[in-house]
Amino acid sequence: MKALVVGGGGREHALCWALGASPLLDGIICAPGNAGIARDARCVPVAVDDVEGLVALARAEQVGLVVVGPELPLTLGLVDRLAAAGIRAFGPTAAAARLEGSKAFAKAFCARHGIPTAAFATFTDAAAAHAHIRRHGAPIVVKADGLAAGKGVVVAQSVEEALTAADAALGGAFGEAGRTVVLEEFLAGEEASLFALCDGTHALEIGTAQDYKRAFDGDAGPNTGGMGAISPTPALDGSMVERVMGEIVRPTLAGMAAAGAPFRGFLYVGLMLTADGPRLVEYNVRFGDPEAQAVLPRLMTDLGQLVLGALDGALNHMDLRWLPKHALTVVLASRGYPGAHATGTEIRGLDALPTGEDLFVFHAATRRDGDRLLASGGRVLAITGLGDTLAAARERAYAAVDAIDWLEGFCRRDIGWRALARA
Repeated sequence: MKALVVGGGGREHALCWALGASPLLDGIICAPGNAGIARDARCVPVAVDDVEGLVALARAEQVGLVVVGPELPLTLGLVDRLAAAGIRAFGPTAAAARLEGSKAFAKAFCARHGIPTAAFATFTDAAAAHAHIRRHGAPIVVKADGLAAGKGVVVAQSVEEALTAADAALGGAFGEAGRTVVLEEFLAGEEASLFALCDGTHALEIGTAQDYKRAFDGDAGPNTGGMGAISPTPALDGSMVERVMGEIVRPTLAGMAAAGAPFRGFLYVGLMLTADGPRLVEYNVRFGDPEAQAVLPRLMTDLGQLVLGALDGALNHMDLRWLPKHALTVVLASRGYPGAHATGTEIRGLDALPTGEDLFVFHAATRRDGDRLLASGGRVLAITGLGDTLAAARERAYAAVDAIDWLEGFCRRDIGWRALARA
């Protein structure tokens, strides 16, 4: 059967690469894709927010499976429209995607179902938000309610910073996404992520990771969509994974099913591991980026079989096999990201990299201009190294980064430092 992957970033490149290895699938299409994805799939220029265009493409190509990568088409109801057209799609419906599409919905959902998370309050009025901030003090977390491309969260270290962040969101900095703000208790601990493959009733843990969201070394600078990741993370050992599944993932599936919106798809639970146990920081209703680029190269089980099994409600009869290796992913971004940055700059040296079973280059924002490879966005490449140890994976990834000729790019040089400090 033919498959369509929706999206054009590094996560979607990893998905196309992994699904392309499945004997159950005989062709991968990606919309819109990018220059790197074009090596693993046939790219068609349909935008991720063009729901009707994507449905028409799936019909015209007679695809048997659609895998949706990013959150936007999920919240816009792409899976609902595909289902109405009789096309199988892996990802949550719009109703289930509210877990990511609305932080206020997600926090209220957690409160109703006893899912451990930070104390919170929601506001649409600046004066009321100001009063709450002054009453609770700092540090405090300010979140735009809706989707803001990873830029709607401020961990404010002072009351003034929190007031400014709340005013920016409520004042329209994120459009409709910031018309409501969520103010959260600051949680101390170590961040980690767990991914679950869900069929509406059952969940299968499909990897752990730790990502690095700040732009610069030492966790300095602004938040980004992610500057690198490791998988697995030693912060989530077997007992902690089972605790997260039992206290957060399974209650989430049960709660969504009870609400008439069963969750099918990749569920990302962003965690803070506190002295009192794991606490949910956020839900994502899709694979993480760049975490997918670290998790999927370690997965030995056929991803196509897993996705089709989830659509059949058969995850309770399936299990996973992993390469006994560590993965470390470094993101190369355009200078200036996540602020203003140039595009159209040339990248050289990728063809000379010894990619294979222990080194992967996933494209996030690239395009071709004849024989030249050009950057077309903020986060541009994700370089993943595998190794018997995390230190070996790190060495392999950074050696490849250093071999790439792109003066206009930058990366963090300390990906993996938390886990390596434990060794």
